[in-house]
Amino acid sequence: MAKRKRRSKNRHTGRNWIISILAVIVIFLGVYVGHHFYRIWNQQRIEQEAREKDRRAKQLFIQQVAPEAQAMQNTYHVYASITIAQAILESQWGTSQLASQYHNLFGIKGTGTNSRVMTTKEYINGKWIVTKGRFRVYDSWSDSIKDHTRLMLNGTDTNQQNYDRVVHATNYQEAARGLQEAGYATDPDYAQKLISVIKAYKLYNYDK
Repeated sequence: MAKRKRRSKNRHTGRNWIISILAVIVIFLGVYVGHHFYRIWNQQRIEQEAREKDRRAKQLFIQQVAPEAQAMQNTYHVYASITIAQAILESQWGTSQLASQYHNLFGIKGTGTNSRVMTTKEYINGKWIVTKGRFRVYDSWSDSIKDHTRLMLNGTDTNQQNYDRVVHATNYQEAARGLQEAGYATDPDYAQKLISVIKAYKLYNYDK
């Protein structure tokens, strides 16, 4: 009888040991899975916060440049949506050094002491190259927008009617194509990029 009791006790001890091991495994898996899902949730939260911060920054930029763009449209018929979209593309939402430090939103070239030499990208012979250019310096974004409108109205030194199609356009799509045809930018997709930005952020509402 004593031997049987010992064997039963050993079986009981072994069973408890197995249960303990299984409990440890379950706890470990629970912690691992919980930590895994927490990392996923936390990463999603960080990404969501970054997207929200980016959205607010972009909306703020639009709100900053829209009033002057609309004022120029009301007086000179240069579509506000085009002006805002160009400012977005040319200045990278106002974050480029040219825009943030020198208030040049449109990459307008300049000469003399009121200009700075900056690095820029140009699309030449079917590829993008990095080059140097001299760009105008302004006191404010508002001044930059006014000068952009003057450029549309007065054209270039070699062609005063260069941007007539932009000024006399009947919709923003026509104005965008007019900018590309006039050679405002070397990017072969410039017009389509402008149109896409206008649609994505509903900038056509500022034309009303």
